[in-house]
Amino acid sequence: MSESSTAHAALPRTVVHLLRHGEVHNPDRVLYGRLPDYHLSTLGRQMALLAAKHLADHDITHIVSSPLERARETASPVAEMHGLPVTLDERVIEAENVFEGLQVAGGQGLLKHPALLVKAWNPFRPSWGEPYVELAARMKAAIDDVRAAARGHEAVIVSHQAPIWTVRCAYEGRRFLHDPRKRECTLASLTSLTWVGDDLLSVSYSEPAASLLALAQPGAGA
Repeated sequence: MSESSTAHAALPRTVVHLLRHGEVHNPDRVLYGRLPDYHLSTLGRQMALLAAKHLADHDITHIVSSPLERARETASPVAEMHGLPVTLDERVIEAENVFEGLQVAGGQGLLKHPALLVKAWNPFRPSWGEPYVELAARMKAAIDDVRAAARGHEAVIVSHQAPIWTVRCAYEGRRFLHDPRKRECTLASLTSLTWVGDDLLSVSYSEPAASLLALAQPGAGA
């Protein structure tokens, strides 16, 4: 082994898992965004438990969650299995969205609100909500703090689809412009970031709740 390889192997390995919450009870199919009182469905709680079991034998030392109910409820079984508290962090909350509270699933619902169509003119920013650059920046700041706290171990951050996908794009050097329907970030999925020292070694993706995804109801994401 070369001297550089030996030095690299001696550096601490730190993993931060970005866990998306499970299915939400949302029978009216509204874009709930940051609205309060949107909780996991029965299926969503099962998804959260599968994610927790998947992480049960990992060296988790820190758990952080978005303050929204669905994220906290997803974090709970992970915390219980590892005997750890959950720290709430506003920086990993859902993205702001002007369509919050409306039935706009798939974008077609916008036709019912023509006055808001002007907000959809620029998908690069996006014009309907929090700029991707700002979303990625706040997620990165939260991840950096968790990575420092868990250095040499593993940590979990429970967040939402848009923040997780956007920060993944930032780490991988992808363009922020994308079709939200094609995000690789299903319910209760894990986007795992691995560092050796301060160098990002890899970004991996897994779906602990894959067996339950076909049972999820439309409009239960975000």
